[in-house]
Amino acid sequence: MSNQSDKIGRAYEYKCIETLNNEINKVRKSSIEKNSTYNHAKDCWDLINPELKQTLTYSSLAATYSLFDLEPMIIENSDEPLTLKMQLDSEGEVGDVRDIILIRNDVSWEIGLSIKHNHFAVKHSRLSKNLDFGKRWFGINCSEEYWKDIEQIFSYLDMQRGQHKMWREISNKGETIYKPLLFAFMNEIKRSYKTHPEIPTKMVEYLLGEFDFYKIISIDNRKVTQIQGYNLRGTLNRASKKELPKTIIPISKLPSRIVSFDFKPDSSNTVELYLDGGWQFSFRIHNASTYVESSLKFDIQIEGMPTSIISIECKWNGNS
Repeated sequence: MSNQSDKIGRAYEYKCIETLNNEINKVRKSSIEKNSTYNHAKDCWDLINPELKQTLTYSSLAATYSLFDLEPMIIENSDEPLTLKMQLDSEGEVGDVRDIILIRNDVSWEIGLSIKHNHFAVKHSRLSKNLDFGKRWFGINCSEEYWKDIEQIFSYLDMQRGQHKMWREISNKGETIYKPLLFAFMNEIKRSYKTHPEIPTKMVEYLLGEFDFYKIISIDNRKVTQIQGYNLRGTLNRASKKELPKTIIPISKLPSRIVSFDFKPDSSNTVELYLDGGWQFSFRIHNASTYVESSLKFDIQIEGMPTSIISIECKWNGNS
């Protein structure tokens, strides 16, 4: 993600939490717990132009009204204020993809929101010569075979980096770097799966985090905000004392089998993972910098989801 995209994404997070707080306060008490992440997001908001601010305002309002329909606990009146807070970046590194948390201590209730601006990416994980992705993703150490398979690839990258080479100067990257690295990646997952049948479940838990959440995606060119409910553990969509949710979010099952794992047709840098239950992911490996580094970055996308994952499109109001 570019610095500009990151700045806009942070600004959108700021607008979402501010809009939620403002609208909730019209029906009950709420407050924002401010921290370093909030302050950084506010700084990003202050840097964007007025036109984009208006766009993000329309988008956040559309999401807010739909969330009230999905989660009546948000607007149920109570003597104790509802608290909103932004997650510290360190939380995302340990398996929590939620950017904003809404908390009610009086009833031991919380929900989380993952905020996206004009993109649907799940993760941007890396592979490197020292990074044990198996341990980080599944809690299962990568095998000696994997380390042997990637050794030559990263030795070559180290050499090119030492010569201050730019990525564009590396010829035939697909066949010499991306493809062999992806083969090593896929083979390691398949090896682990043979002795650890929980790998498919662990994979989705890593990619989507350890907590249920709503993904809020602003799609500016269509003037809609999309809300996806990932209710994998049944903690979303809870009724309040007096009101049921207006839209029901079913509980979705985590996968238990790898159906297929192979290269995308006619591609040397993308592999596709098919799991049972309708789960499908793509993993595109790419260089994330101008100059050669001894690590490569994934762009991981959800290509298919169970039919129980409800996606709601919220049209914006206003002359945007």
